[in-house]
This record gives sequence, structure tokens and C-alpha cells, in this order.
Amino acid sequence: QVQVLESGGGLVQAGGSLRLSCTTSGLTFDNYVMGWFRQAPGKEREGVSCISRNGGNTYYADSVKGRFTISRDNAKNTLYLQMNSLKPEDTAAYYCAASVRYSYLLPTRSNEYNYWGQGTQVTVSS
Repeated sequence: QVQVLESGGGLVQAGGSLRLSCTTSGLTFDNYVMGWFRQAPGKEREGVSCISRNGGNTYYADSVKGRFTISRDNAKNTLYLQMNSLKPEDTAAYYCAASVRYSYLLPTRSNEYNYWGQGTQVTVSS
């Protein structure tokens, strides 16, 4: 049984930082592209960032480029998202996801991902 578990969310003031972590079990972690998505109340889920199997390629949404950094530790089956200079508009539930998709381009859409966590809430106060 595949399990995906996010942690590290919380309440932070604007300009602050948080680091999200995502651990998996039941799958061969380095066989999967990993991604972070977020969903704010009343909005559609959006892709934030993703990383290739070996960590060599990354993607960032324009809204987080230069502020967020995605990384992975395949030995620990763990994905990270370092979030700096947080803004109130970053407030959302953040989801970790795993994609088995093989493509030259990294998968950035939610329907390209096979396994999802339950999410962790990030709230940024102004």
C-alpha cells in the first residue's frame, strides 16, 4: 500500500520561512518524479514545483520562482520544499504527489500524478 505523508506546515508571518517534507512508503521512491501542489480555498489546485527522479531537473511556477526550492533525498525517500520570503498569497493546503510518468518534460499538471498525500496547511499572516 502506497502512503504519502506531508509535514512541516504551520502559521508564519509574511517574509518568514517554512520547510515542508514528504515521506513515502510502498513505492520505489527514485522511480517517481515528485511534485508539490497547493490549493487555496475557492481556487483550483495548482502546481508549485516538481523534481526529476535524480534531482537534476526542477520546475517552479512563476509565482514561487526565486523563493521556493525543491529537493529530494532518495536514500531517505523524502521530498522537501524550502519556502522563503513567504507571502499571504502563499496560504494554501500543500500536497505532495508522485508521478510514474516518463517524459522529456516534467509533469506539471495534477492529472499526471499517481499518488497523493493528505496535505499540510500553510498559513502566512500579513
